[in-house]
Amino acid sequence: MVLRKNKKRVIVAMSGGVDSSVAAALLVKKGYEVIGISMKLWKSDFCGRQKQKSCCSTQDLADARFVAGQLGIPFYALDLSVEFKKEVMDYFSAEYTKARTPNPCIICNNKIKFGALIKKASQLDADLLATGHYAKIKYNKKSKRFALSVAKDKTKDQSYVLFGLTQNQLKRVIFPLGGYSKLQIRQMSKKMGLKTSEKKESQEICFVWDNDYREFLKSNYNIKPKTGMILDECGNILGKHCGFMFYTIGQRRGLGLGGNKKPMHVLKIDPIKNVLIAGPKESLEKNILFVNNINWVSIEKTTRPIKVKAKIRYNHKAADAVVYPNGKVVFAKPQSAITPGQAVVFYKGDEVLGGGWIR
Repeated sequence: MVLRKNKKRVIVAMSGGVDSSVAAALLVKKGYEVIGISMKLWKSDFCGRQKQKSCCSTQDLADARFVAGQLGIPFYALDLSVEFKKEVMDYFSAEYTKARTPNPCIICNNKIKFGALIKKASQLDADLLATGHYAKIKYNKKSKRFALSVAKDKTKDQSYVLFGLTQNQLKRVIFPLGGYSKLQIRQMSKKMGLKTSEKKESQEICFVWDNDYREFLKSNYNIKPKTGMILDECGNILGKHCGFMFYTIGQRRGLGLGGNKKPMHVLKIDPIKNVLIAGPKESLEKNILFVNNINWVSIEKTTRPIKVKAKIRYNHKAADAVVYPNGKVVFAKPQSAITPGQAVVFYKGDEVLGGGWIR
């Protein structure tokens, strides 16, 4: 790399979408020395089967490279397919076989985007890593900690999936879009004439074609499901399931349990006995959960109960709760479909206190 004079060098993770494209453009405009990087996350056999609306595709790579050319910045493609399979895809498969529902986007953020990419930033003598996430980072001089908070656009806020970032990661990360709405980003992109200005967002898990995780597990991990019993809460047989790993807590469709007075939902999955427990929707409501591996963000740790607003999934409305030092979380009102394997994230106002994994 060429030696710098007075500019800060920043790597921008460019996914080929409108958000990361504008993030790169904003940093160029602010005078940073910007380097664009896209991640190749799949091996060649996966790339041949990708869908147009999946992210991290070869088309996305081409779009990111094109936008980098429009901005006049260097661009590199980084092959992280080995790391991605080990850290994300293998984890995804293993969680389902343990009767847990995984969240691969959070793991990808922790291990790949803000793990491997930060290491790459160091290799390129870069000061910072930037992404197109909608969130904010501030430094609290009093606590001497970096704090993560929600974005201006609450409908696009991604602080939930970023709770796992450590202090060492946060001090090297910037989110240029945190103070803008999605509409503003679209308008900026059009005004700048960026190729990705009209590009639609990807909503599916990038490596699961047609959002069919069952086929993914069977085709790529040779998982051979065994049929088992579906029981009610009293132990009575209701029917049969086609493999416990193909169901999640709260699921109603696909159970084949028509004819009951009320629609039946998956209440519990027992992988040892290969049994599903099903019941009415009201039986899904609980006010206590336990959490493992808490990552405290804006505070170092807690030795006393803390009142928080807690989210048990991305689109969940944060609810009043108390977090205890032993990982017990008690909600003021029962919450529906608390799911092992998903993340619970704790907020105080707009600030992320921390989060962990539901067990």
